[in-house]
Amino acid sequence: MTKLYYQLPGTWFGDCMPFGHGDQFYLYHQRDTRKPCPFGEPFGWDLSTTSDFVHYEDRGVAIPRGSDEEQDQFIFAGSVFEAEGMYHIFYTGYNRDYPKAGKPSQVLMHAVSQDLVTWTKTNEALTFTPREGYDPDDWRDPFVIRDQEREEYLLILGARKMGPKTRQSGRTVYFTSKNLKDWEFHGDFWAPDLYTMHEMPDLFRIGDWWYHIISEYSDKNKIVYRMAKSIHGPWIAPVDDAFDGRAYYAGRTFCLNGQRILFGWVPTKENCDDRGNFEWAGTFMAHEIYQREDGTLGVKVPEPVWNVFNTAEPVADCIMDSPSRRSTYTAAEHTGDLFRFEADVEFGQGTRSFGIRLYENEDTEEGYQYIFHVGENRYEFEKNPNWQWPAHMNMGLLRPIKLEAGRTYHIRMIVDDTIATLYVDGVALNARFYTKPGEAVKLFVTDGTLKATNISWAKGMKE
Repeated sequence: MTKLYYQLPGTWFGDCMPFGHGDQFYLYHQRDTRKPCPFGEPFGWDLSTTSDFVHYEDRGVAIPRGSDEEQDQFIFAGSVFEAEGMYHIFYTGYNRDYPKAGKPSQVLMHAVSQDLVTWTKTNEALTFTPREGYDPDDWRDPFVIRDQEREEYLLILGARKMGPKTRQSGRTVYFTSKNLKDWEFHGDFWAPDLYTMHEMPDLFRIGDWWYHIISEYSDKNKIVYRMAKSIHGPWIAPVDDAFDGRAYYAGRTFCLNGQRILFGWVPTKENCDDRGNFEWAGTFMAHEIYQREDGTLGVKVPEPVWNVFNTAEPVADCIMDSPSRRSTYTAAEHTGDLFRFEADVEFGQGTRSFGIRLYENEDTEEGYQYIFHVGENRYEFEKNPNWQWPAHMNMGLLRPIKLEAGRTYHIRMIVDDTIATLYVDGVALNARFYTKPGEAVKLFVTDGTLKATNISWAKGMKE
């Protein structure tokens, strides 16, 4: 089990519906028991709280699931918000048996609370039922925001048009209301015809820009966003429209005391095998979102997470000049299964690739690596050597990044048991792995020059 990133023992962390009050983040989420597999045993929502993403308090069941005969046999994602003098949740009630009876499997439902801990289902007949032309079994994950300019509530949710599940008709649709009771449907909010379904839609503003986030599972299986100067678009795509790669999903955001956090989960792999495919649910970890000067969004590690590690051990600077081969530099040994690493790196003109190895075995040279492909302006996570092929299924574990010779890049990496997270230039990449052949961390360069300064690493967390 991970020691820093959050996963209650015996459960797997699913979609998170965050809220913030005072100095506490409230993590309403699904806990999958994997009995006998993902989505096997029905679940409701549970609650954990944290102020620093290091220490968590389990608050138990927030909204219990209904019986096998009720609409909310499973409680899928929804939205937590404060309005009209109380706290509200609009959530998705899902019954996997209903389609056989000719009833929609997914219906939006409502619960209220005075204290964010004890919730009461209202059982109101909400006017959020799937509309004509939309798939009644893909109608979920509502998100509510107050539109201050129009003095009304705006509710967005993920949907798709009727037709084969392979059709890329995924879209975000929306309703408006003045009182949270009477809702008017307005059709499509964002319909790019890029994905088969939009999940976990989110909407927020930073400065002059509005941002619309969704999770999609039919293209790259990751979280993507669009930006606009108006709450209703038109929505434009940045060059890099994501926050992370394949191993980070279903992220929603919340801003508390000026800190906007992205709440997503790192999936496990089938049979805990490097060669296995990713599964639904896993381990929670937080990215902190920030806005760049051009309005695009970057992510970084929350400082309390970075600072919880023991005192960092400095490592001597190095310069590797290797014009026609690969060279390596050992930066740390005997790392254990929880550590952080950082360095400033600068590569020379004509360099082919460079990167960081982790969990390397000094004798066999087996390990994992984040490799930066200079000519391709991207970096990826992989097993090294990738033999016997494939030694690690890493489809989707790559990120675009502009790589320029002579520029200094600050790299931060956290490794927590079977999860590695690397941040560079506002670009993050999570990965899941299992074999861990050794305990060394190395820097390397291929066909070029790499200068590394301000290198340090820290093992374990403070008491």
